[in-house]
Formats: sequence, C-alpha cells, structure tokens
Amino acid sequence: MGEVIYLIKKGFAAVFLAVCMTVLSTVPAFAVDDALVTAPAAVLMEASTGKILNEKNAHEKRPCASITKVMTLLLVFEAIDGGKLSLDDIITTSAHAASMGGSDIWLEEGETMTADDMIKATVVASANDAAVALAEHISGSEDAFVDRMNARAKELGMNDTTFKNCNGLDEEGHLTSAADVAIMSRELIKHKKIFDYTSIWLDYLRGGETQIVNTNKLLKTYNGITGLKTGTTDDAGCCMSATAERDGMSLIAVVLGCDNGKQRFADGAALLDYGFANYSVEEIKTPAELPKSLEVKGGMADSVALSCEIDDSVVVEKASADEPEFTINLPESMDAPVEEHERLGEVVCKIGETERSYDIVSAETVEKTSFGKAFGYLMAAMVKG
Repeated sequence: MGEVIYLIKKGFAAVFLAVCMTVLSTVPAFAVDDALVTAPAAVLMEASTGKILNEKNAHEKRPCASITKVMTLLLVFEAIDGGKLSLDDIITTSAHAASMGGSDIWLEEGETMTADDMIKATVVASANDAAVALAEHISGSEDAFVDRMNARAKELGMNDTTFKNCNGLDEEGHLTSAADVAIMSRELIKHKKIFDYTSIWLDYLRGGETQIVNTNKLLKTYNGITGLKTGTTDDAGCCMSATAERDGMSLIAVVLGCDNGKQRFADGAALLDYGFANYSVEEIKTPAELPKSLEVKGGMADSVALSCEIDDSVVVEKASADEPEFTINLPESMDAPVEEHERLGEVVCKIGETERSYDIVSAETVEKTSFGKAFGYLMAAMVKG
C-alpha cells in the first residue's frame, strides 16, 4: 500500500516570524552564570514538561532544610485526594511533635488543630512541629511516614534523595539534590490546592492569637510568583524552591546552599528571569488537515472514522523562529475488519530539534463483509423502510 503524506507548514506567517525573531535575536539574552546565581547547586525546570532549562551541580547530594516539607506536603495532599485525610480533621499534637525545635508554632502536647491549620502552619511558617503532627496523623508515626517519603521519592525517580525526617532538621544522611527537589516540587504543584496556602503572606492561627508570616519573601517582590517553599539550617544553608507563572508558562527554580536569605531570593529570581526571558511553551493540537475518515475495503462500511486527540506542549526558545511542522502518515486504505481504537497511522510533529509522534486510531469498528451479515443488514434496512 502507498502512503498519503501531508506536510503542513505555516507559510507567510513562518517567514514573517523568522524575520522578527532574527531581529530580536540580536539583543543579548539574559544568561545565568556564577555571577548571577552564586548558589552551589541550582536547577530551573519548566513545570508542564519537566524540561530542565538550566542547571548547576544539579545532582550534587546536599541537605535541603525545610525544602524537605515539599515531599511531606505532597503526601499530605495525596492523602486528601485518597480520602484518608480531610481538611476538617482534628489533629492532636503528640509529645514527639511538640518537641521539635527550629521554626515552629509552639504546639503543646495534647493541643489540637484542624488539618487545614496544620497545613497552613507548615507551608506559611515552615513549622516543624506541625509537619510532624501531620505525618503522625497520616501514618501513625513519623518513622512510618518517612518510610513512605523515601518510597515515593523512588517512585518519582529521585535517586539522589534519602529522607531521615519529615521536616528537614539537620540529620546525618538526610540528603537530596537540586534536580530531585525540582521533581518533587513539580509533583506537588499538580495539586492546585497548594497554591491556596503558598500565596498567603500573613495569617493567624488559634483564633487570631498566633500570627504567621510567609517565609517566601518573593511573594512581595516577584511578578508571577506562586510559591513554593524555603528552608534554612546550619548544614543546608539557605535553600528555596520557587514557583512562578507568566503567559501560560510555569517555572520551578531551585537553589541550595546559599550563604544568606538575600542571596537565596536573588538567585531564585535570577533563574526565573532567565526562564521567562528565553523560553515559552508551544501548545500542540490536532492539525486541522487530519483526514476525518479512511477508506475500508471489503467491509460492512466503505470507510472508518479516524481519531487523533493531541493536547500536548513543548518548550521552545524565544529566539527560535521554529514553527510546528506536522507530517501525517496514513495508508491509502485498510482491509476489513477494523477494530475500534486500532492504530492506523501517526501524526509526527517537529518543532526545532524536538520531534513527537501521536497515534491515529479508528474511532469505530468496521466488520468484514460476509453473506450472512450483508443479508442481515439488508433485512434490517427493509424492516426500517
């Protein structure tokens, strides 16, 4: 069988865009180097695709302080989605949770709060005691919860990571990497409810008696910031996983081991600036030129409806003039029978150096013609007539 190949280009629009981008490309791009991002380890990731846009010692194993709570919160929200935890649940503070030092909300043994307030304290105030209280409520003990944290890290491909606790207090062997922090941050922000907490600048607990202020100072200074988590300990230094969104593109900037908070926020902002200045997300949709049907020979119908649902995206450099090019590969016809959802061909999309393919499948079943089926079809048609 021959193949019908369609090559779709954008014609004049592509030429016009190429000229514009050639002019724009003469403007120096914002670049990340050691003078701008001084953190010893950093990663910039585009969230929808997981594509790494910039990195520095991305897989170097380091302590990450309260960035640990990104995984804690991921398991919390997965417990909510799984019906194991409700925001209205009342959580009772254990002696172990109340004993936590560092950042906390001074929970006392036996004190109760809703899960909603415990999450708020964990996110906004980076409360170590609240994080442990949540962990114990979900898994029965912090140790059992930490086991689940490590198992989930392996499931996500976080091969640089070993958790020893759920809040990030310094502990020997409690290590991760900038790359792994980006991975778990990407997974957490799939739970859009997290942004209800990460966007809070100032709030109150205990009926207004306890004020909490967000540790993420970029909330006040960076356009498009949405989260996510800061952390500071003696071993880890100042760390951050910063998320931001502009023009439909969501970025995750991770910096580990900064000397101080000012450097942490400057490095996070520099990475985000680099991403927004140099990249955009191109949506890939089903091309309008995709045939609606394909000829079928020897079937109860002379054609079969086609389906190819594409809803994808790819990260492209703004300085590039590349436009999506689609190649549609289909045979001229098919022999019956054709099963529903049977793969019949493919759509290949190429943007710059990125190439992806998507299956074209049958949207229905077409049975092979036989005397009995043809006779039955004729009789049914006569009855209806």
